Amino acid sequence: MKIRVLGAAAGGGFPQWNCNCRNCAGVRAGTVRARARTQSSIAVRGRDAAGWALVNVSPDITAQLQANPAFQPGRSLRDCSITGIVLVDGQVDHTTGLYMLRESTRPWPIWCTDSTYADLTRGNPILNVLGHFCGVDRRRIDLEGNTFEIEGVSGVQWRALPVPGKPAPYSPNRESPVPGDNLALVITDKETGRTAVYAPGLGAMDDRVWRQMQSAACVMVDGTFWTDDEMIRLGASKKHARDIGHLPQSGAGGMLEWLDELPAGTRKVLIHVNNTNPILDQDSEQAAEVARRGVEVAWDGMEIEL
Repeated sequence: MKIRVLGAAAGGGFPQWNCNCRNCAGVRAGTVRARARTQSSIAVRGRDAAGWALVNVSPDITAQLQANPAFQPGRSLRDCSITGIVLVDGQVDHTTGLYMLRESTRPWPIWCTDSTYADLTRGNPILNVLGHFCGVDRRRIDLEGNTFEIEGVSGVQWRALPVPGKPAPYSPNRESPVPGDNLALVITDKETGRTAVYAPGLGAMDDRVWRQMQSAACVMVDGTFWTDDEMIRLGASKKHARDIGHLPQSGAGGMLEWLDELPAGTRKVLIHVNNTNPILDQDSEQAAEVARRGVEVAWDGMEIEL
């Protein structure tokens, strides 16, 4: 099983188009040593190199596909190696790219929960719009822990776990989240039995997710903010990280403390990194601390093989 990071940044990407924080201004000017990153998405394949599942579809999807020639095998006039799509939530930065995939020659098989399906057919009816183009073959993700497989992605098993977090602003559940608004995915190589846990939006550590992380070969988890008050201190928001569904890395009970408790052989990766997060600056104290703890910061094009 291979996981490829298509986009490692949070919503807005890095640098964000209208942001002049130290990171964004510095990477544009060449004064901050950092990689530009597109918005959060990964792709997963099994034994067949020509069959991939797309996990989340960011607004940057066309650039991400063009940056990865493996997704265009050129077997016919209209062709793509992506055989299915899995959504972990209904957020704009994880779903807007669906509009860019409307030229598909068949309805897209899309796995999502009932609450995400409701958000994307009522609050932000993108799936209804796709119905006027390629169409949608909706596949239901239940919340009972049942496994599923994606046609064309051979040897890979999927399981979804609801996690604490916030649904999209247009969701009727915004102030009263329900299970299924946000997911972690447990992705298993059926041949080796090795698993990866993917949880780009994690408002707090959940017992079921923590148990899965402890037995995983790789964890790819919420790397959005370094501190809980990061956006407040910058004057970019009035809300804390936890208020908008993201567990910060630093501080008591932060993501790094949890990652420290994982077995020594676990590969630990922070993904969905906000443009304001100092870990993006490769020369920052925060980046050095992350590296010292044996944690990686995801970047576009990163590959993980299990």
